Amino acid sequence: MRIPSLISFIGFVILLAATYCPLLRPFHLFNWDVYDLNKPYGMVILLMAVVGIIAVVLNRAKLVKLISFISLALVGLLLLAAVLKVHASFSFIPFKGITGFLERQIKFKWGWYLLFAGPAVAFIGTLFKPSKHSR
Repeated sequence: MRIPSLISFIGFVILLAATYCPLLRPFHLFNWDVYDLNKPYGMVILLMAVVGIIAVVLNRAKLVKLISFISLALVGLLLLAAVLKVHASFSFIPFKGITGFLERQIKFKWGWYLLFAGPAVAFIGTLFKPSKHSR
């Protein structure tokens, strides 16, 4: 396996593992991963990681680049949705002080770093040009 393919493979494995990492911690009680936030959306991200791994194994460079870009866009969209959900969750409360306090009780966790690092590493792996001697 070529080094760029190995880098892309590692990126998709990181993405696959990051779907199970904690992303939000509401009220310091429990952790939510991608599947707790939105199960169908989490399954789509998981499917993208699996298709990316299969594309790396089958040596389909253009498909790997496409899947890594789509995965990065999906993760960005998930972050945007999570931020908007946190800020809209307590909008029914008429007091801004209480609303702000409750919004601050929902913490974003370290899983977001892995969730973004996986597709980014996979995309970086596709930027390298294969050498003439490697097959």
